[in-house]
Amino acid sequence: MMTRLFPVWAILVTVGAIAFPAPFLKLLPIITPLLAFIMFTMGVSLTVQDFSRIARRPYPVLAGVGLHYLVMPVAAWGIAHLLGMPPALATGMILVGCVSSGTASNVMIFLSKGDVALSVSISALSTLVGIFATPLLTRLYVSAGVSVDSWGLFRSIITMVALPVLAGVLVNTLCQRMVKRVEAALPPIAMVSILLIIGCVVAGAGPSLAQAGPLLMLGVVLHNAIGLAGGYWGGRLLGFDESVCRTLALEVGMQNSALAATLGRLYFSPVAALPGAVFSVWHNVSGSVLATFWAARPLKVKNPDAQDIAR
Repeated sequence: MMTRLFPVWAILVTVGAIAFPAPFLKLLPIITPLLAFIMFTMGVSLTVQDFSRIARRPYPVLAGVGLHYLVMPVAAWGIAHLLGMPPALATGMILVGCVSSGTASNVMIFLSKGDVALSVSISALSTLVGIFATPLLTRLYVSAGVSVDSWGLFRSIITMVALPVLAGVLVNTLCQRMVKRVEAALPPIAMVSILLIIGCVVAGAGPSLAQAGPLLMLGVVLHNAIGLAGGYWGGRLLGFDESVCRTLALEVGMQNSALAATLGRLYFSPVAALPGAVFSVWHNVSGSVLATFWAARPLKVKNPDAQDIAR
């Protein structure tokens, strides 16, 4: 129940960070360890079988990852230019578009009657691909006038994403009994960690948030909507059934925005971290609403042959 109220907690933390920034500013040095811990908890939820499943069912997994890294970076770049965002804000938008899929997507897909096993496979492969795709796509789409430390981004993703996820998988593989005893506590702890990252980012760029708020919010809402629609209708065009299309929608539209916020602050500016923080709040709101909407509607299979291919 606590984790399902994440959007409410995120809004309260955002307001608190604006009104009382000092406590959050003191926590700025722990943003990177917090993100690494979040990725570790994701790794603990994965098994070697989740990765081997990709080989047994490659078509929808590759479609999800392909749509993710095609739709979201292009959408971020287009929206930033269409709205005339300043370079720092545009860079943050593009970072959000170039990171892997969000850690909350699996829960939303379960609630929306999507394909949870497929979601886990897409999340796992998206995270691995992102090690290389995020720095390369960021350099490709960020304005030529903005310096991009691609090698630094790559190193940070290795230390903050790849190694913690790998460590989590190893712990889950070698210490399954221990993991079973503590796994119920991991999602709330990870949620608190994300909330602290949001609070720190907002506190560090409070005045800029007040100035860029309406423009940034519009950009984030459009970006998320394009991702959700692109994933769903991309799945339709590829002939997948309704369950897979719902899964692709949420996997494409929900980003690892905490990673985007952290990278934005580390390698660009506090303003570049804001899109990640705002997206982290909004995609959980929109994802929850969409999951509730779909949960009330039965799945319809229009093309049984396509369903067999997807499986």
